[in-house]
Amino acid sequence: MPEFYHDLVTEKSFKTLQELERKLDFVLIGGWAIYLYTKALKSKDIDIIIDYETLEKFKKEFNIFKNERLKKYEAKTEEIDIDIYLPFFSDLKFPIEEIKNYLQSVDGFQVPFPEILLILKIKTYSERKGTAKGNKDLIDIFSLLKKGKIDWKNYKELIEKYNLKEANEELKNLISSQKAIPELDLLSHRIAKLKRETLENL
Repeated sequence: MPEFYHDLVTEKSFKTLQELERKLDFVLIGGWAIYLYTKALKSKDIDIIIDYETLEKFKKEFNIFKNERLKKYEAKTEEIDIDIYLPFFSDLKFPIEEIKNYLQSVDGFQVPFPEILLILKIKTYSERKGTAKGNKDLIDIFSLLKKGKIDWKNYKELIEKYNLKEANEELKNLISSQKAIPELDLLSHRIAKLKRETLENL
């Protein structure tokens, strides 16, 4: 499996993530959460959801910047960016306060179900497509699809319950438009088969 980021960077990022887990309660989302399910591409940045009490503890460990425009808090340790999302403040196109109802432990981390991670990644990709980070988002999405991690019945129920039909259409469009994902060895007939099966489920 080729690396999207340099090994030294991803190792440092995961070590930071492990240190955070020992000190603070959080829900892991983003690329690292998807990696725990798929073991596909490792991540560089860390994305977490915390509550306001944990935010105060976080401020004692890191210099934190409030990004009003993107509705999140940010911290940085060396070259590792930590994006922090909070209920009733951040906009992930899925109600953050509801995510606690769809969690499980994977490799010692609290992570949302794969269906939630897929929905969150659709939003992230739509905002970053055409960039290097957008390409990583796309690979993360297809890694979930390739590994068969999505329970499509649960996914459809979530789309219906939280009125996420727009996100569902975005997923259909991005799947239909992809001709290859070489990082996941999805070429020609392999990606065609995966696209066909996924679109049938959608």
